[in-house]
Amino acid sequence: MAPETLAGVGIGPTGALSLRLSVASLVRVLFANPRDGTAMLALERKATLVETAQEPMVEVKAQPFGGAVRIVDMQALQALIGAFHFDSERSRSEGDFRLFIQPSSWPALRELCLERLGCEYDPVLESDPGRELTEEFFDALGIKLLPGQYESEPTGLVVEGQPQPTGNPRARGYPTARVYRVFEAWITDPPLAQVLLDNSEGVSDQALCERALRDAGSGGKGRANAAFALPLGSITSFYVGLSPNERNQPVNFEGHQLDETVAAVLAGIRVPKYQRL
Repeated sequence: MAPETLAGVGIGPTGALSLRLSVASLVRVLFANPRDGTAMLALERKATLVETAQEPMVEVKAQPFGGAVRIVDMQALQALIGAFHFDSERSRSEGDFRLFIQPSSWPALRELCLERLGCEYDPVLESDPGRELTEEFFDALGIKLLPGQYESEPTGLVVEGQPQPTGNPRARGYPTARVYRVFEAWITDPPLAQVLLDNSEGVSDQALCERALRDAGSGGKGRANAAFALPLGSITSFYVGLSPNERNQPVNFEGHQLDETVAAVLAGIRVPKYQRL
């Protein structure tokens, strides 16, 4: 999308545009363990330097691969939904569907998002997770994911309709409603499955924290990424054993912090704050 096309749209909340809407894809990345054939779930581990009142700290959490849905035709979206602002300069420059909208517009926008994201190919919103997967596999593994290495298909839509304050540094604290399009991607390339497993086992959370600190020290934003692979059956059983309300929050699994969105990609797991469609 041309930067000049985006330049006319504002950034940040206003008195009228006070509700943040985040529309994203979440990908349940699965592969067969090369050692025994066990079905594995691959997540993205993120280490992020967080500034606090006391001293900077590094937060490490695992979450599904995926990211913001990209707006393919911004002018068409404007015609459909009316006025909006992006939540940050980065979202505007990348055309990410992370917007500030009028709170009264949310019910109609919810239906619009569900209609558009339910299409196999939509001229307004991105309909395939391949771009985000390629970017995030490169960040986590340092390799370029090729189309022939995986197969993907959409599995449904998830809505978090009750706005909650976001922890996203682009708009921290603002009430945010969320719509997710969930995909399942099977890794069909055995060498890539081995790379995922080796990366998960070979990079500790502590090592990831140290990478993030080095990144900050060299002028970066204090971030580092790796994979986290775990048996699909084990993590599903773990969530089954939690109370519904516990599934609404980040959880600790075997010493690893899991983002609440992990529950959104697990089949058969009921989460009170998510409506599955």
